[in-house]
Parts: sequence; C-alpha cells; structure tokens
Amino acid sequence: MDIVLSPVELRVLGCLVEKESTTPDTYPLSLNALTSACNQKSNRDPLMDLNESTVLDTVEGLITKSLATSRGGAGSRVSKFAHRLSNRLLDEHQYSHPELALLCVLFLRGPQTLNELRTRCARIHTFPDTAELLATLKMLEQRDGGACVVKLPAQPGQKEPRYAHLFAGDVEVTPVPASSATAATVGDEAARIVELEIEVASLRRDLDTLRGQFDSFIK
Repeated sequence: MDIVLSPVELRVLGCLVEKESTTPDTYPLSLNALTSACNQKSNRDPLMDLNESTVLDTVEGLITKSLATSRGGAGSRVSKFAHRLSNRLLDEHQYSHPELALLCVLFLRGPQTLNELRTRCARIHTFPDTAELLATLKMLEQRDGGACVVKLPAQPGQKEPRYAHLFAGDVEVTPVPASSATAATVGDEAARIVELEIEVASLRRDLDTLRGQFDSFIK
C-alpha cells in the first residue's frame, strides 16, 4: 500500500467506521464523541487515553489524506466527523461493508484469527460462514492498489494463523525458532501426561474403594 498510518490515526479511523454501524443515530461524530470512542475500554487493544486536542489534530490529518471528512458547516455549531472509506468517487480507498467490518476490527484490536474476526465483526457485519469471511479477506489481499491485509503464521502453541492490516506499513513477521515450537509441543505433552496420571490415580482409588466394599459384602 502507498499509505502508512500511525496508531492514533488507525484508532480514530477505526472508531469512525465502527460508530457508523453501531451508533448510526449519533454519526457523524462530534469531537467529544470521537474522543470517547477512541478511549473506550471495550473492543480496543491497546487501550488509549487521548485528549481532544490530539484527536482533533489526528482527524484533521486524516482529512488531509482524504480518509475522513468534516460535516460541520453554517447550519451546525459543532463540527462532526466521518470516515471516507466508502461512497467515494475514486476506487483507491473504496471498501464494501464486509471489507470495512474486517478492517475496523483489525484497526481497533490488532491481528486476529478467523474465529475472532467472525465473532467480533458481527457488531458491524454478519458473516454467515467462514467461506464468505475468507473470500472477503482474499479481496482485501488482492486489491489493485496493493494488499490491505496479510496472513500471519500461527504463534507457538496455537493452531490458527492470524490476519493483520497493512495500513501501518508492512508487518514484520518474526520466524518462530524451532526450539520454541518444540518447547511448546513438549509442554503441552507434559501437561497431558500429568492429567492422565491424575486420572489414573483417581481410578485406582475408586477401584480400591469398590474392592473394600465387595470384600465387606462377601464377609
């Protein structure tokens, strides 16, 4: 992609996309509402504590980049802000509603697995199955202007790969050392062995109790 956004720009843009769907009655957002959304404690990772001055500077920067717009004017005493990732005349940053849902979750919560994406996108767009989710991710990976998302390898001890956005530049993928992967596997195996040993010990105690009861019955 030819665009690189800061963490605060991603937070502001993600909040504008989110609130368009979750609180349509108050969208576009006033500066106060946008700041509150950025500092929200739920559905955010990492948490932020931004002041209105920082949010205003950030949204004005997004307006300069044609990614946001101000809807204030002569008839309004309060400026309100909206994103410009849909309903555009140019295709460069024109995204469908399913695509926006995925980008929004990735902007606000960082890399996610398929299951996490499907669950957390439901507030904005419901993917009926994983196939449609994968198809939408594929469209974001193959956009003419460059990929918007990338598939990351699974972390040690996890089976599912994660997906990340590329609006902050390329994602550095750190190879997992073989020793780390082996250690995770060995650790899981050791835990299973301990659980089996506890279960066997419990069965032995139950068996000893039954034997004692049977011997008493015979006598």
